[in-house]
Amino acid sequence: MRGYGRSRPDPKWPGGARIAVQFVVNYEEGGENSVLHGDAASEAFLSEIVGAQPWTGMRHWNMESIYEYGARAGFWRLHRMFTEAGLPVTVYGVATALARAPDQVAAMKEANWEIASHGLKWIDYRDYSEEDERRDLDEAVRLHAEVVGERPRGLYVGRTSAWSVRIAAAEGGFDWISDTYDDELPYWLDHDGHGNAIAPQLVIPYTLDANDMRFATPQGFNSGDQFFAYLKDSFDTLYREGGEGRAGMMNIGLHCRLVGRPGRAAALQRFIDYVKSHDQVWVARRADIAAHWRTTFPYEAPALRPSRMAKDEFVSRFGGIFEHSPWIAERAFELELGPAHDSAGGLHNALARMFRSASDKERLGVLTAHPDLAGKLAQAKRLTAESTAEQASAGLDALTDAERTTFTELNAAYVAKFGFPFIIAVKGRTKDEILAAFQTRINNDRETEFATACEQVERIALLRLKDTLPA
Repeated sequence: MRGYGRSRPDPKWPGGARIAVQFVVNYEEGGENSVLHGDAASEAFLSEIVGAQPWTGMRHWNMESIYEYGARAGFWRLHRMFTEAGLPVTVYGVATALARAPDQVAAMKEANWEIASHGLKWIDYRDYSEEDERRDLDEAVRLHAEVVGERPRGLYVGRTSAWSVRIAAAEGGFDWISDTYDDELPYWLDHDGHGNAIAPQLVIPYTLDANDMRFATPQGFNSGDQFFAYLKDSFDTLYREGGEGRAGMMNIGLHCRLVGRPGRAAALQRFIDYVKSHDQVWVARRADIAAHWRTTFPYEAPALRPSRMAKDEFVSRFGGIFEHSPWIAERAFELELGPAHDSAGGLHNALARMFRSASDKERLGVLTAHPDLAGKLAQAKRLTAESTAEQASAGLDALTDAERTTFTELNAAYVAKFGFPFIIAVKGRTKDEILAAFQTRINNDRETEFATACEQVERIALLRLKDTLPA
């Protein structure tokens, strides 16, 4: 849920491009469900028959004919459009569909299109066992290599199960996978979505919005003009943001039997021409984007991952973030910690939640665990390493006799009034600023000062976390 957050990287697209544009042609025709293919029912997904239902044990002649259009006519129209425009393409090829399309595969290879895997068959894996899905993927890779001449280096399953990504990463041969829709830049994935580590896998997110599948869904595109307008608006937004230093990637998903129809192909042609009318655009295959990302942003494992620590390690590492109060870390460990908490801000939120939800007595205990500023513990060098460094950063370890007397008197008066020491996040403050805050806050009522002190405790915790975790 965190992603790149505020620190989204400059992708450094080749040639200083503002945007990377990636066209995907899904080749599924011949891989759809059909009793002719040994399936239990006919296909019902992504066709002109919106709302179609599977026909159990029967052929659906109309559905078969619609898919056949994609192979017989739609593919060749798209092939002409992209080769004449000189634009590269990535194919998501269903292995059994490719096996039934030798002429189309030859044309893809002649055009130097990347042929990635779209699985063994165009089926829904939500009810499959992990073992059966793994077996299908292995067969998809084998058949793809047999038909195309080399194994696929990219994968998009489409209708996934909860373990599709885990299986793909474990297979070990994919330079990229695309079964996510969660970002506008590639990223490295090193967990399986269930908190378990996997080998680092490069992910190039895909799209279901800038996708001609919306011609075949309710509330989708009902004219080429709508399709073109949506693609143009998406491109314009990303192109503008790229000029502002936030370059991204635009995916366009296409299907031979959908956008390959003349009335829709015209809109795609307008968009191709529109893209080509702009400078600073990198039109690339997914393989090219993956190679660029691996070179420019190789995988680097974070030094610390709080969400993956065992409890003892977690408490040992973070039990002192709130001064001498390991119970806060113990309670935070029981929360739903994930990658979003592997940053200073994320972990601080988890720890602060436990502090805020604690009783007044428990929070008072945290306040009283803090040392006096420039007090006796500091003089005796008995502060924690964190407190020692913090006080030293503000020069409180080098006070004049007069300054020390002032702080001592203020500390005594403050504790007598409120029952806890004066607490302030000293990092980035001068002695004079700290002294001024001290003299102001000592005039607060206890309720106000208790709340203020708690805010400062949280602030100190955040600053300590920023010293050890990424922002």
